Amino acid sequence: MRRVCYRIAIGIVIIIGVALYSCSKKVVPSAVTGSKIKPYDTAAFNYVYVEAIKQKLLGNGGDALKLLEQIIKIKPESDAAYFQMAQILIGAGDIANGKKYALKAYSIDQGNFWYLMMLAGTYYGEGNIDSAILFYEKAVKKFPEKESLQVTLANLYSENKKFDRAIKIFEDLDQKYGINESSSAGSVKNLMWEEKWDQALEKANLLLKEFPDNIIYNGLLAEIYRGKGEPERAEEVYKSLIERNPGNGEIQLALCDFLIEEKRYEDLLLLLNVVTINENVRKEDKIALFARIIGTPEIVKKIGEKAVLSLMVFEAAYPKDDLILLFRPELLISMERIKDAETRLEDIIDKRPENYYAWEKLLLVYLQLGDYVNLEKKGEECASKFNRSFLAKLLYATAATENKKYDIAIEELRKANILAGDNKDMLLQVLSLQADVYYKKGEYNKAFETFDEALKKNNENLTLLNNYAYYLAEKNMNLKEAEEMAKKVIEKEKTNNTYLDTYAWVLYKRGKYKEASKIMEEIMRNGKSDDAEFYEHYGYILKKQHNCTDAVKYWEKALILDNKKVNLKTEIDNCKR
Repeated sequence: MRRVCYRIAIGIVIIIGVALYSCSKKVVPSAVTGSKIKPYDTAAFNYVYVEAIKQKLLGNGGDALKLLEQIIKIKPESDAAYFQMAQILIGAGDIANGKKYALKAYSIDQGNFWYLMMLAGTYYGEGNIDSAILFYEKAVKKFPEKESLQVTLANLYSENKKFDRAIKIFEDLDQKYGINESSSAGSVKNLMWEEKWDQALEKANLLLKEFPDNIIYNGLLAEIYRGKGEPERAEEVYKSLIERNPGNGEIQLALCDFLIEEKRYEDLLLLLNVVTINENVRKEDKIALFARIIGTPEIVKKIGEKAVLSLMVFEAAYPKDDLILLFRPELLISMERIKDAETRLEDIIDKRPENYYAWEKLLLVYLQLGDYVNLEKKGEECASKFNRSFLAKLLYATAATENKKYDIAIEELRKANILAGDNKDMLLQVLSLQADVYYKKGEYNKAFETFDEALKKNNENLTLLNNYAYYLAEKNMNLKEAEEMAKKVIEKEKTNNTYLDTYAWVLYKRGKYKEASKIMEEIMRNGKSDDAEFYEHYGYILKKQHNCTDAVKYWEKALILDNKKVNLKTEIDNCKR
């Protein structure tokens, strides 16, 4: 039996919302505006509106939306209701519908500051700078006294390469206030966008004459020197800052960023230990710095071994922080020292058994190593200890399946199915594994029924289609349907050897030996054909083409990779006769 492709997708969904001002002077904009309404309607409006806001503040967005829809029925031109609906939807990540309601609120009251800001922010978040500029222009025209709007508009002009418009705003503000922390910095950035480095340098120096230790302005100066091709002078800026402010964590972090950008990794390493023990640097900033280092392959390659020592210093500074303890195994994994990562994770769990994140990472390491014995043992312990963990149950079931303990796998998948709730992706993972278990148990009808159930939820899932097609081919069932599924998979994943092998095997089962052979040749050419199944399958395909000499060669290679394939010895003997 071949190894079927497993793909456990543990996704982290990040919802980006738009946060807007809310101040005591004006919590709700224009609660009642527009044409007059009847006294009864007013009372109903006020009652439902207050209840809607209450539900919103309690975090019950769905209930709040239902109440706000009632308000729209009472008063269709209630801009405030549309605004609140927009806030809830955008905050929940439904940008498209949130924007529709925001536009509706704006169409009713085009002079409302909050509506303009919401739309400008939403368009900017979508990357639509032209529309963001349009609404900031309207806001600046409507509220000329809010000079911060002018600065933001000028910055948007710079980002949109409308440098002349930006410099006009900055120069007007500089002329009015002289060198200042608002418009002057924006003016420098605008000149940098235009790559007018000398003019930017001149203005930056004027800023620094007034505010010599301002980290942002010194950062601008350093960037200007980098833009001029003078990185050594950029470094001097940071070193001078550190000399004047030796314990300033922000300056040290800024220098770390500079060294990373300049690929000065050995120098970065020296500063890293200083930042790690500096109590003036927030823990969160240290975490972000190490995460960036571990997530940059080039840094890991150059200074990974030495960075391990820095992480040990970091751990010593925060011995009870479960997240920080995971950085060292993460780095070891990035360095492909998987067994060392395994040892470290086991040590963490031994000392801090409540660290769920370490358990989770350890189980994934066992999966990566193909160590199903330990995965089953620790998976059972983790699934019991953290009985609400979907991943623990899924991995435990995976190990039990590989160890042919099918009843355990089915039971764990039943529990995982409950934990999945309405999450379609999680349910698909459960169904895919259930189908695999049923097939290996010999309950083929149940297996194929489970595949069908899963495909009803998502008929585009490549792993699901691949596995289903392969199992159908193995049982010589619905081969035309299997070919269609396998072909659909490789059309989207043209370089995945497992998927290509499945397609070739289905073609072989359908008697299309020449086509199957071409697919297998492609797998062999790419230099990553280290799976015994590929050589076994290619051998059978070649035998059908009456090429026993090469078939034997590939079967012998399969036996070297997997000595359990004893059935191939008979095939080899028969072919040599």
